Amino acid sequence: MNKYLKHDDWCIIEEGFKPENHKSSESIFSIGNGKLGQRANFEEQYSGDSLQGNYIAGIYYPDKTKVGWWKNGYPEYFAKVLNAPNWLGINIKINNSELDLAKCKNVSNFKRVLNMREGYLERTFTAELKNGNKVNVRAKRFLSIANDELGAIKYEISPVNFNGKISISPYINADVINEDSNYNEKFWIETNQGSKPGKAHITTKTKKLDFEVCTSMRYIIEKNKNQIENFTSEEKHTKFISQTIEINAKTNDIITCYKYASITTSENYSKNLLSTKAYKVLDYAIEKGFDKLLSEHSKAWKNKWKDCDIIIKGDKEAQQGIRFNIFQLDQTYTGKDERLNIGPKGFTGEKYGGSTYWDTEAYCIPFYLSTSEPYVAKNLLLYRYKQLSKAIENAEKLGFKNGAALYPMVTMNGEECHNEWEITFEEIHRNGAIAYAIYNYTEYTGDNNYVHEYGIEVLIAIARFWSQRFNFSETKQKYVMLGVTGPNEYENNVNNNWYTNYLAKWCLSYAIQIIEETKIANQDNYNRIIDKVNLLDEEIPFWNTIINNIYFPEDTEKNIFLQQDNFLDKEIIPVNLLNSSERPINQNWSWDRILRSCYIKQADVLQGLYFFEKDFNTDTIKSNFDFYEPLTVHESSLSPCIHSILASKLNYHDTAYELYLRTARLDLDDYNNEVAEGCHITSMAGTWMSFVQGFGGMRIKDKNLHFSPYIPDKWESYSFNVKYQGHHITLQVLKNEINISNYADKELELYIFDKKYTVLENNSISIEINN
Repeated sequence: MNKYLKHDDWCIIEEGFKPENHKSSESIFSIGNGKLGQRANFEEQYSGDSLQGNYIAGIYYPDKTKVGWWKNGYPEYFAKVLNAPNWLGINIKINNSELDLAKCKNVSNFKRVLNMREGYLERTFTAELKNGNKVNVRAKRFLSIANDELGAIKYEISPVNFNGKISISPYINADVINEDSNYNEKFWIETNQGSKPGKAHITTKTKKLDFEVCTSMRYIIEKNKNQIENFTSEEKHTKFISQTIEINAKTNDIITCYKYASITTSENYSKNLLSTKAYKVLDYAIEKGFDKLLSEHSKAWKNKWKDCDIIIKGDKEAQQGIRFNIFQLDQTYTGKDERLNIGPKGFTGEKYGGSTYWDTEAYCIPFYLSTSEPYVAKNLLLYRYKQLSKAIENAEKLGFKNGAALYPMVTMNGEECHNEWEITFEEIHRNGAIAYAIYNYTEYTGDNNYVHEYGIEVLIAIARFWSQRFNFSETKQKYVMLGVTGPNEYENNVNNNWYTNYLAKWCLSYAIQIIEETKIANQDNYNRIIDKVNLLDEEIPFWNTIINNIYFPEDTEKNIFLQQDNFLDKEIIPVNLLNSSERPINQNWSWDRILRSCYIKQADVLQGLYFFEKDFNTDTIKSNFDFYEPLTVHESSLSPCIHSILASKLNYHDTAYELYLRTARLDLDDYNNEVAEGCHITSMAGTWMSFVQGFGGMRIKDKNLHFSPYIPDKWESYSFNVKYQGHHITLQVLKNEINISNYADKELELYIFDKKYTVLENNSISIEINN
């Protein structure tokens, strides 16, 4: 852990510049607007350790997989979100000495602030250069969510102890590389560039797939609020344009550079219009000015927070954590474009390629269902529906037939592009997460039209996969599933992973249920789908045979489901008996030792008990939690939240709070010593789940909204917002009282501790509780 950030309700604050924290801060202070994102790299030159990162949603590159061997069905490439052309750079020279915090004689008064309420990044510092000149710098920037093709910077520099020459050089640099590029390949080719004093653009395309991007800039330089026109020089070469303005400055003068950038892509415009569209955005920005643009942007953030804010009284550490998680989620994905999805690192780093994982369906869907309009979550489902044909192709490559679909573990366009065999071929439970998301969406929204029109096709294809993935064991006289990897990736190539088997059984049952419901509800659509997928008469009876004869490993004496066959053959030693110097084990142990150990990376059996809680009694959930949680190292970011929710259900309130704080501050406090690679965006949705479903006890039961809230001892009160079937609800929980506000123009029926209450339209009720 590395606790160097100051606690604050609405801001992430770093005080004092320590180069060893810089890459971590670049991740934590990242900004985005759903279409564009960037790490918190400095505007001025920085020669110290840094991960440069600007990203554009949906723009990726199929980087050739770097392995020394091949297998049938193995992906030929690993898709990567590209480090896009850098537009934020502003090189500064003081009397011909470069401003570079890695080379300065002294850096003082350094403060970096991510203002989450208004959505901007600000940095201030005093730098003493080697020549003794001192300057004060204040830099503020944002990526507009009011206009998602626009970024803006206000960069102020003021001499402290000298009169002299300051040169300011705004630039665009498209000669960038991904740090994780295989074979050190660069992915961009320049197709066009152009410039005039005060403005420039570079158009680039990817070497494969021919995405084209126009990165453009305009800027204004002021001295003491008076605009300066004396353009001095320009540097141009392939994939780079820089313009320089030199200013004679005196002590306490304030030199300000307003820099605006617009990024337009061939995903949204004809290639011949990219620069025209970009400059139109820049003209708008110049006309509005920085302050008005920021005001529009901040107003848009204010509207977002109305729908999704969580307020905690009495625990600033927890308050900052949950808001940081919500902020990152909302600036990563807005739901405006159904072609886009959510990468595990969002716009904060390159790891995992920025691709789509099962995280979206298992963790992110609940957050967007409850805090956004229904179309946002629906677009995430449509993303998968439109890639169904690719999922069928993926299954065919592995030998599956008859329209069986295996959704990819990692993808940009529906093709599998993961480059680890135990994940690519074996971690097939991701298929079940896709089906579960359809169920989750339908139950929450009541939108049955989606499942009858689109979801049914996906469910049939997934059911076909599971029916072919099981095989009948003569020894057990049961259907078994061999050679899989469950959610616990510290176990590979196991037989009868309980979670995968149970999820597959549920998928088969749910597919049959939806087929029958569609037949009754929409006969025409039913006939269309059955003809389209050519569902055979014998398929559903065969699925039912499997459903009724699946083998599930368990230990009846311990009253636990076994994670997989022979799990109890392992040496069972609780995590708390490990020496702290060996943690995290994935950074200190050999892979062989990890695979032979009893240690669990993330919820596995418990993931199944979370999904299908209603299928099991509390004693069963408790016995499994008591056995597996002490063996879990939580070295997946997706782990603490599930355990926290189950701990809340079991009234293990101290454990629930501890695990909540771990997931809420996973990146802020760098629990796993890896935040420099980027933040864990998708697990942040799990943080929201641990709060609302854990502390708030929110469930959908028989299509009704239920809450069973409690309040952690340390807190005075908390409140959260939920959107549900046309209602906007705020639930406030105090020590002895629950307040429920209904902001809709229709009455709300809901259950608190299984007792039914009605809240009239635009009204509130209070309920006394006894602890």
